[in-house]
Amino acid sequence: MIANHKGEVPFVVLLLPFLLGIGLGISFIEAAYLPVLWGIFIGLALVFIFLNLTYKRFAIYKARWLGGLLMTFVLLAAGCISAVNYNELANERHFSKSAAQYFVVKITNEPQLKNGLLRFTASVQQNINYKKATGTNGTLLITIKDSASIALQYGDELLIPAKYNAIDPPFNPGEFNYKKYLAHQNIYYQAFLYPGMYRVIKHDTGNPLIAFSLRLRQQMVIKFRGQMHDQQAIAVASTLILGYKADLSNDILQAYSKTGTIHVLSVSGAHVAIIYLLLQWVLGFLNTYRYGRHIKACIIILLIWYYSMLSGFSPAVCRAAVMISMVIIGKTYARYINMLNILAISAFILLLYNPLFIVDVGFQLSYLAVAGLVILQPLVYKWFEFKNKWADKLWAACSISIAAQVITFPLSALYFHQFPVYFLLSNLLIIIPTTIIMYSGIAYLMFSWVPMLSGALAYVLEQTILFMNKALTLIEHAPFAGISKIWLTIPEYLLLYIIIISLFYFLYDKKSWLIKLAIVCMLLVCTSISIKKYRAETANSVAFLNLRKNTGIVFKSGNSAVILTNLTDTDRNFNYSVRPYLDSTQVNDAQIIKPNQNIGLPYLKKQGALIQFYDKRIIIFDKQLQNQPLQQKLKTNFLYITGNPHSSLFAINKYFDYQMLVIDGSNSNQTIVKFESEAKRLHIKCQILKRNISLITASNYQH
Repeated sequence: MIANHKGEVPFVVLLLPFLLGIGLGISFIEAAYLPVLWGIFIGLALVFIFLNLTYKRFAIYKARWLGGLLMTFVLLAAGCISAVNYNELANERHFSKSAAQYFVVKITNEPQLKNGLLRFTASVQQNINYKKATGTNGTLLITIKDSASIALQYGDELLIPAKYNAIDPPFNPGEFNYKKYLAHQNIYYQAFLYPGMYRVIKHDTGNPLIAFSLRLRQQMVIKFRGQMHDQQAIAVASTLILGYKADLSNDILQAYSKTGTIHVLSVSGAHVAIIYLLLQWVLGFLNTYRYGRHIKACIIILLIWYYSMLSGFSPAVCRAAVMISMVIIGKTYARYINMLNILAISAFILLLYNPLFIVDVGFQLSYLAVAGLVILQPLVYKWFEFKNKWADKLWAACSISIAAQVITFPLSALYFHQFPVYFLLSNLLIIIPTTIIMYSGIAYLMFSWVPMLSGALAYVLEQTILFMNKALTLIEHAPFAGISKIWLTIPEYLLLYIIIISLFYFLYDKKSWLIKLAIVCMLLVCTSISIKKYRAETANSVAFLNLRKNTGIVFKSGNSAVILTNLTDTDRNFNYSVRPYLDSTQVNDAQIIKPNQNIGLPYLKKQGALIQFYDKRIIIFDKQLQNQPLQQKLKTNFLYITGNPHSSLFAINKYFDYQMLVIDGSNSNQTIVKFESEAKRLHIKCQILKRNISLITASNYQH
């Protein structure tokens, strides 16, 4: 539904400066400027009110633009204030701003157990210093390695040591920015606890309704485990119906991600719509009563919001709940509803509650997808006309998938660096199974106490999920199933959206300048991609990566690379730190060699501890080399210390002449401190890879 005039969608117009203000507040404005922002906001708001009260006296109606301009700056300032004020670090009572020996913390989400580690977020309630308690606030990410910690629940209060660390930034190029991801959730510090380091001092101190919902969800997950046998089917059912993602395997996530159906595993608008349709049908009999429509509307809204809480209050489900609530209210009172306006109102409400939703990927994708359905889907649907009813319905479903995929492609490519080629097939394939899963799953939870019926429903649910998983796995492994290694720059990302908007607006308005704009933007995108490709194909570099306690050196020659590491290509650390670097530098041919393995290539030769890469020479100094004195001094560019050798730079310098010392994370802290202090005394350049960024150096050799 496209508005013919901005007056039809006032909240869309008002939302834009508010969004811009939030973006500026998050990215550029510090807490010190809050008084200035408040002064601007109050001053402009008073001027706006004054002019509205005196518009006849001063003939303000002749300058209509003035009111719009003032409102724009008022909302811009409001967005900035909202974002800056929401940042926990702006609060003087944040736990990081005062000394403490212990913290009293309250668990604020459902603890999740994975790989033997229990993780949860907690709000710091008190700082305790020399037995004196001080009220404080702030969110702390806590990880506990203790089998007894599985008993911890939402709302429990703990006494823990006040030992915490700042979240580490990404150490390697292309690596996921976990620090930024958590900062967008107002989390800046983490604590790691072992057995005996914490004590539960209170239970059930959280919100009673949320605590009840989380317990109920756990009971429902247990019900799924009771009569379903396949662990992956149980995990998908728990995720798809209840929003419980703790048991999802990486293989399942990858299958759904690569086929463009990952949205199914996030409780969102489609899931809420299915619940809404079910409730409409079940409560339809109320329409025959005098106030039945109003009672039905209240019941449906309450149940939808309860389901939203049960599934974790994700931004996507909150958006859907707000939108459907407004649609229900509008239909109940027979009001005209513009979906774009409803969409903007829901975004405005959610951002007032939490301005950091704007940087949440799920929030962005969810709103873009719905905007695509509202604006683009009618245009796509008009491309073809079918007289056959079923062909028309099939094309309608296709147009929905195309519109959603087109509008979200630049954003998903920016974040996830891939494009599912068979998205249309996979999205059409899951429509019926998803509906069956939702309805059979809800029915199973409602009638789990009926032996025969519950068994039949559990069988239908499990087999439907297994069918959907197998079908998506087949699509995932089909030839040319996906385009990967898409690394967009921000200008390319923005240009892609200009192209999409221009082309679709041309289909709507038929103005030639829109096609010209799209062509110019396409040329700019193609030029940018070509330049990146040329640079990647002609660049040679050595990358000393930070792989924690592992060795990792990447020798890149154009689109080929050799990785010297003790990791395999299936290792979690390799896929987290090495592969993103290879993908971001457009490496197509990668070979892994072990530290003790030799190799001879035109651009790389390794013999024992000596490596020659074009014009760069590297020595791998470990425990084996420390006991092998050389007959003459060897000149090299880098000396790479690994494996915790028992030596000193004074002894090493007798045999090696090097320009830079590189120390990896496999060395002990004591060894690293010793080498670092010796390097400072000898004025030697030193790069430590433990809790530090990687070192990338280019070769002077040109192809």
